[in-house]
Amino acid sequence: MKRIAFLLFIIIFFTACKSTSPIVTSKKGEPIEKLSRSEKRKTNQLAEQLIDTAADNLGVKYKYAGTTKAGYDCSGLVFTVFNSENISLPRNSFQQSKIGIVLNPKKDQAQKGDLIFFKTDKNKTINHVGIVIEATDEEIKFIHSSTSKGVIISSTKEPYYQKTFVQINRVL
Repeated sequence: MKRIAFLLFIIIFFTACKSTSPIVTSKKGEPIEKLSRSEKRKTNQLAEQLIDTAADNLGVKYKYAGTTKAGYDCSGLVFTVFNSENISLPRNSFQQSKIGIVLNPKKDQAQKGDLIFFKTDKNKTINHVGIVIEATDEEIKFIHSSTSKGVIISSTKEPYYQKTFVQINRVL
């Protein structure tokens, strides 16, 4: 019953939202501090559910263009996890980086469920994405699909990710 009420809330909010974004958001554009306790709790619960779904895929191998347990690429994992909660995202990381609210350079505002983006190629375009699972002033931990290790948890404290970090987007 709670799930139905929550889905009804999302549908009503989405239809009232003037955004052209194809995703469902909660109070898009308003700082988290301005959300009511109830809205914060629902957003936090949704973020936890997304993280749990992503974590169920830890250890799944990397597969280019993969969107199933047979293998995921980075954006395929994010696409599939969000789709499990009926949240539509674009299929590739570059397009995913164009939705929601860009928090960068305010890395310290990252929250669970945010998307984190990297430029790991020589073309200097966003080409990697993960889901924030923990954020402190010192580091951000995120789940993603790595080409070498598959679905893993990494940290912005790792030199590779420190060097290639670009932005964080809030889509919830």
